[in-house]
Amino acid sequence: MSSPPTRPTRAKKVTGLRYWMLRVLEECDHVAADFGADPVHDLRVSLRRCRSLVDGLIALDPDPEWKTMKKAGKRLFQRLGALRDIHVMMEWVQKLNPRIAEHSASSAPAAAAQSEANSSQSADFASSALLEILRNREKEQQREAKSALEEFDRKQWRQWSKSLPSRAARFRPGSPLFKHLALERWTEARELHNRALRNRSQVALHSLRIGIKRFRYIVENFLPFEHQAWKDGLKEIQDLLGEVHDLDVLWTTAVSCQVFPGQESRKRWREIILCERSKRIDHYRARMLGPDSLWQVWRAGLPQGSQVNDLATRRMKLWAGALDPDFPHSERVAGFALQIYEGLLRIGWQPAIEAESARFTLFAAALLHDVGKSQGEKGHHKVSFDLIRAHGNPVGWEPADLQRAAVVARFHRGALPTRRHKSLRDLFPNEQKASIQLAAVLRLANAFDAPHDGHIHLLKIENDHLPTKSNEALIIAAEGYSPLGPCSQNIAAERHLLETVLHRPIIVKTMKNHSVRSGSSRVTSA
Repeated sequence: MSSPPTRPTRAKKVTGLRYWMLRVLEECDHVAADFGADPVHDLRVSLRRCRSLVDGLIALDPDPEWKTMKKAGKRLFQRLGALRDIHVMMEWVQKLNPRIAEHSASSAPAAAAQSEANSSQSADFASSALLEILRNREKEQQREAKSALEEFDRKQWRQWSKSLPSRAARFRPGSPLFKHLALERWTEARELHNRALRNRSQVALHSLRIGIKRFRYIVENFLPFEHQAWKDGLKEIQDLLGEVHDLDVLWTTAVSCQVFPGQESRKRWREIILCERSKRIDHYRARMLGPDSLWQVWRAGLPQGSQVNDLATRRMKLWAGALDPDFPHSERVAGFALQIYEGLLRIGWQPAIEAESARFTLFAAALLHDVGKSQGEKGHHKVSFDLIRAHGNPVGWEPADLQRAAVVARFHRGALPTRRHKSLRDLFPNEQKASIQLAAVLRLANAFDAPHDGHIHLLKIENDHLPTKSNEALIIAAEGYSPLGPCSQNIAAERHLLETVLHRPIIVKTMKNHSVRSGSSRVTSA
């Protein structure tokens, strides 16, 4: 009895960080054997895929190994760049030369046969001269590429190919966090699009090309469903802008090499290149302008409304959690800080800036105040300040709020803030005042969990209104607090700044008969 026929199996597409890192090593061998256009291009593609994967992963996982690996790949990628540019220009010269010769013949008077022949010879001369220069440069850049390959640490790269993919596996493709990251790249690229349409300069169009490429890579690497739907449009647009860039580089190189035998030859080249360039820009505009443009298609598939803010907060929590050795402590502090802040608003106190902006700043500062501990305990508040300021602003968070949060986090411990401090002195007076106010709230909130034990669960301001006399106390009741407890001394010390801000003493007491445990310390959004 014959066995039943087996169903043909579809070849599984192999991809992922480990695949591309191993491909880099394979392509290095191919380039070492042949420095031709295809091997060099394939190696750069593999390196670019690795770097683009790291770009997405490093936004969620700030492990320093990502940055080191990316830097090593970037160095080799860039040192092969000039050789790749030469190969591309040689292809363009061969592609455009028939057009240039045809243009030369058609532009000459029909009766002037000799002039027609001279024009064709001029076109051939410029093309031949440029190709000869490029071939000589190719030999130089092949030597540079060989040196780059010899200096590339393949052993270290192979070690990374074993350790880093396991970190990458913690993040699920298609996650809403990657959709938020794609929205961030979309927003950046769209701004570059607006800028490029205003002036059409080489620099603006090249920046737009890079911006769309970064968006494409996030979609390609981390959003399989969206990539399946958008891949043709993404590739089409990137190819159009890539060819515009190639033509710009070709013209600049031809001019700098002085390959034209005369003004007529130069003019013909310029007209052909401008014509080809304009065709691609017009095609780009047709695809990317209007209510049905690809911009709108892509944006419709990305997070909307309140999702944007919620995902921004999740991303920042993920970043902070990877750096902060006790992130649950920071989440408790964020809860305490908001409880104090909202209690103050309830009894009539107002911050020096808009209340919701101040609330968000305080929330962000509390969540992120200990990220500096990733580099050690000593002076970590200063390191936190630098790390927060250097972190890119996630879409959904206001840049001013995040920068202000860095200042507030800077003063969650250590010396008291003054307007003359270097991180405060250049701010507007209301910003200085607000930063000190919020730092005062954060210092006290942090003190309520000084032992990092979560013993205190809830804070409540018991006053019905803000005391009118400076000798009247603000009373804060704390569930789980004891005057003899481990955090009482910290609270006594850290309430001073808030007392100065409010111009009245603060009394902390034990909360009694509170039957409901608050979940406010587990804040999920600002």
